[in-house]
Amino acid sequence: MLNRVLELLRTYKNYDPAAKSLWEIGLLYPGPKALFFHRVAHALYQMRLFFLARLMAEISRLLTGIEIHPGATIGHRLVIDHGMGVVIGETAVIGDDCIIFHGVTLGGLKFDPVKRHPTVGNKVMIGTGAKVLGPITVGDGALIAANAVVTKDVPPGTTMVGPLATPK
Repeated sequence: MLNRVLELLRTYKNYDPAAKSLWEIGLLYPGPKALFFHRVAHALYQMRLFFLARLMAEISRLLTGIEIHPGATIGHRLVIDHGMGVVIGETAVIGDDCIIFHGVTLGGLKFDPVKRHPTVGNKVMIGTGAKVLGPITVGDGALIAANAVVTKDVPPGTTMVGPLATPK
């Protein structure tokens, strides 16, 4: 567990030139705090302790401004830069080594109790304010530009731009 925490903090340190120390990142950056809370909430969710899981997620949202449903599956070394207004839905899946900027939504388009949120591959960057919606797949190494709205699958290595995002 400690190794995973240190790995995440080092990832942030390598990513952010403004970061001065691992202590600063761990104590003052909202992203690592939200991910720590999410790991606990997700474990409670998997144990079917749904109320406690949602309580933990709510405390995290109040402290960080980042809303991650306890059912979401998140890989290793996710960087949530700034983070305010990030929303990650219940059936979202995020791979390893991704970067998500503030104002991003990984949301659903329906209210049916099925897979309704995106699956994001490894090494994906999702820009500020982007909305990735529905049970779509974003391939490894894709880039979703700021304020893009994505409702269709994104092939690996593709850049999506625009209000109704198209590949570039």
